[in-house]
Amino acid sequence: MRSITLEVMNTSGRPGEILRDWRHRSGLSQLALSTLTGVSARHLSFLETGRSTPSTAMVVHLSDHLDIPLRERNRILVAAGHAPLYSHHDLDDDALAAVRGQLSQMVRAVEPAPAVILDRHWNMVEANGAIGVLLDGCAADLLAAPVNVIRLALHPQGMAPRIVNLAEVRAHLIGQVRRRADRTGDPALDGLVGELSTYGGTGDADAQPGVADDAVVLPLRLTHRDGELRFFSTAAALTSARDVTISELTVETFHPADAHTREFLSRRAGSDTA
Repeated sequence: MRSITLEVMNTSGRPGEILRDWRHRSGLSQLALSTLTGVSARHLSFLETGRSTPSTAMVVHLSDHLDIPLRERNRILVAAGHAPLYSHHDLDDDALAAVRGQLSQMVRAVEPAPAVILDRHWNMVEANGAIGVLLDGCAADLLAAPVNVIRLALHPQGMAPRIVNLAEVRAHLIGQVRRRADRTGDPALDGLVGELSTYGGTGDADAQPGVADDAVVLPLRLTHRDGELRFFSTAAALTSARDVTISELTVETFHPADAHTREFLSRRAGSDTA
């Protein structure tokens, strides 16, 4: 069995400064956070200004209320002079084998619907055999690992030319990335937002969700030689994860949004197994 791999974390800044940044991202005042956590506003002020150093238990307590990711919790702990609390294994480590196996089973179980396992940057970790229906016509370089599904969807040489409601989908996806970037302060996500904005096409402000469409969820509408295909997606995460790597994985499934798409996927699955 391979040993735990703990990444070299950026510990710049005092633990209180990092906690304050996360409080600001959550839109909470010290008084509001005090009310939520039961920690006095005076003590929170001492922690944020460095007059007090948070204990491991305090970091966990505040992190739970601020919804701080495990990766960042470790960063705060190390900055405060404590040992990291959450393991960080490589994806192929034996310790993650059982969970990875269950996630792999999840994406296979939903076939013939396409499904993928994604990391925190929307890079594809694994996909089931049905994913090919979404990838038709995409440039080979966009399909080289690591495949970023947001880039793949919106790039002019990716799925974008086949997306009928590109303005809506573009606004939705860029909004997702921007919100996660704002929430986490992750520079890689900031860079992705900047890259996506260079692709051209209809801007966010021009998107008109719901126009001429009575769908109750935003569909992904794709042109296809057998007729337009419609999907809606769901994302599942392991909320009880205690490992950084596992906590950052999601399983996204593209369900058929109409009878035609459902029948198409069934026929396609049948021809693949024939």
